[in-house]
Amino acid sequence: MSSTLDTLQQAVGLLLSFDYKVWSIILVSFTVSAKALGLCLIPAISAGFVLAQGRFPGRHTLIALFQTLQAIPTVVVGLMVYLLLFRQGPMGDLRWLFTQNAMVMGQILLATPVLVSTSYAAFAGGDWRAWETARTLGASKLRAFLTLCHELRVPLMVAIIAAFSRIITEVGSSMLVGGNIQNLTRNMPTAIALETSKGEFAQAAALGMVLVLLALLLNFSLSALRGKQEHRHRG
Repeated sequence: MSSTLDTLQQAVGLLLSFDYKVWSIILVSFTVSAKALGLCLIPAISAGFVLAQGRFPGRHTLIALFQTLQAIPTVVVGLMVYLLLFRQGPMGDLRWLFTQNAMVMGQILLATPVLVSTSYAAFAGGDWRAWETARTLGASKLRAFLTLCHELRVPLMVAIIAAFSRIITEVGSSMLVGGNIQNLTRNMPTAIALETSKGEFAQAAALGMVLVLLALLLNFSLSALRGKQEHRHRG
């Protein structure tokens, strides 16, 4: 028990003292995942909207495909990206392997199916009166789309949080295409795996605390947003 408490105290100390190694790992994690989410957010939500509104051949196949892709193991996605980026691969000339760009690419492939599937569910189950009203008043399709997104902001935030949670905690893809290089591609999950295997639990615990606090912050923010929406509807 005392050993565990000592480890936790050391972990807190690393965070509060702004230990360079720990905070550089945290920075890599947030930088890579924020870039990946930012690059795929608008295309993926737009795709969810098209799948909910459109009626075209192959629509149900696409919906099933995106739903299936959510379950692909992260290491398989990492392998796919590795095969694209290694020196003799079709994208080898980019020299992205073992860089943050490769990690971003892998995380985009992981986040996109989650965003598309959950935003599709949000649009398919949402109230389309906001869209219809906006269009009736002469708004463009883009303006009506933005109005609908505002009305469905809570389920869309759920989609964004689900996608971000998927990529900020993934290990397989980042380890394979990033190489776990210190101060460059070592993120929180890969660092936790490495430090635990070395028996260095303090740094792993510190990074685990950050992930837990992040999960709590995201969930509290979502609960507050839901509460505001319910209060507005009652009013």
